[in-house]
Amino acid sequence: MKIDYLQKIKSARVYDVASKTPLDLLSNISGRFNNQILLKREDMQPVFSFKLRGAYNKMAQLSTEALAHGVITASAGNHAQGVALAAKNAGCRAVIVMPVTTPSIKIDAVRSRGGEVVLAGESYTDAYNHALKLMEEQQLTFVHPFDDPDVIAGQGTVAVEILQDHPEPIEAIFCPVGGGGLIAGVAAYIKAVRPEIKVIGVEVNDANAMTLSLQQGARVTLDQVGLFADGKAVKLVGEETFRLCQQYVDDMILVDNDAICAAIKDVFEDTRAILEPTGALALAGLKAYVQQNGLQGKNLVAIASGANMSFDRLRFVVERSEIGEKREAVLAVTIPETPGSFKKFCRLIGNRNITEFNYRYADAHEAHIYVGVAVHEPAESNRLVEQLQQHGLPALDLSDNEVGKLHLRYMVGGHAPQAEHEQVFRFEFPERPGALMNFLDSMRHDWNISLFHYRNHGADFGRVLVGMQVPPGEEEEFTQFLQNLGYPYWRESDNPAYQLFLG
Repeated sequence: MKIDYLQKIKSARVYDVASKTPLDLLSNISGRFNNQILLKREDMQPVFSFKLRGAYNKMAQLSTEALAHGVITASAGNHAQGVALAAKNAGCRAVIVMPVTTPSIKIDAVRSRGGEVVLAGESYTDAYNHALKLMEEQQLTFVHPFDDPDVIAGQGTVAVEILQDHPEPIEAIFCPVGGGGLIAGVAAYIKAVRPEIKVIGVEVNDANAMTLSLQQGARVTLDQVGLFADGKAVKLVGEETFRLCQQYVDDMILVDNDAICAAIKDVFEDTRAILEPTGALALAGLKAYVQQNGLQGKNLVAIASGANMSFDRLRFVVERSEIGEKREAVLAVTIPETPGSFKKFCRLIGNRNITEFNYRYADAHEAHIYVGVAVHEPAESNRLVEQLQQHGLPALDLSDNEVGKLHLRYMVGGHAPQAEHEQVFRFEFPERPGALMNFLDSMRHDWNISLFHYRNHGADFGRVLVGMQVPPGEEEEFTQFLQNLGYPYWRESDNPAYQLFLG
């Protein structure tokens, strides 16, 4: 039987519990990308996600008898909160099966709304299969998170609001894609009333079930999925959502986790809101699409699908956002182990902001430096590498090297038995250009730096660990250097952590 989605979406019951969310102009990123970029703020829903719309619309269609038995669903978090809130509003039992990998913030939110949480499996698909067993055992009604016409219709109300708030021309609407419920509803409505508007889906490159399915013309089951954007960690898209996407979706685009982190930062800078990874997925795809197609002067909409961010993930987001935006180059540079070579390297870096610096004395001939440098565009990384090499300092760009970004930055170091007469100090450098060069210019050129570690953490001062080889008999001069420098410092040569791992 053919379903009239236009009518279903128009008559969907969502506003008993859901809110009409704003469509905000992102001024900063619009200026950077020379397009008017609008963000549909589904992160401002009562459960901080659009999922409430579909969950409630589905439950509003259930009979009194079905509600009396209770409902069950499987969800990575946001749909679960929608079902729990809708069930609480209807006065019925709600059992929520969630993957064991679900962030605790989402589990706690479901429980706080009266949902009975069952943890099972590592992905949505695993949780879904377990939920089906419980449904049969306990005679519960299943509320599917995406592959249900009533759920799809509820999500489609997002598109209704977009067109209400922006009746002017729109080039494209970008939707995050997991199982496909949101993009199916949005596309079905848009193509019925404004078919000239492109509907573009965005997936993470390690959870690309819809992209592969559309390419192959049949639903593809992934063996495994990445879990950073946990709300879209789906191995198999819905049967009905796939059918609608085949019919209505114009294009799909893939992004990586670094691009998502950069998009989270973009939204924060424009709105002061912090989206979850899935919530920033559409904007990451929009940015990639603009760059790939050279769009200018267009009206573009990205749907911010949720803001249930686990606080523990913020550290990762901050670390990777600059790399995802291509604003940080991570380099491995080899310099000769001779007095003055470190200063020569710093002068070649020039006025660029150093975001990270890791170095440990290895042998008497050469030293390997791990350094992060702020850049304005990817091409600047290449120019910097060429400049260093032209001056006899071999350099390797690690900006896209996962081992370098994830692990090596924390592992540069170790014992250096050849670093004789080493003294280790912890400093607080003022977080401004020239602070490092002032340090280097103030010290004697024959005091060799044997250890250096610094990472910009966004504070007004930089925390720096420095090892210097100071020959016996020069202690008084060295103490005078420390006092004249004017930077707060602490002697750490006797620190047991230094003795164990570095001394």
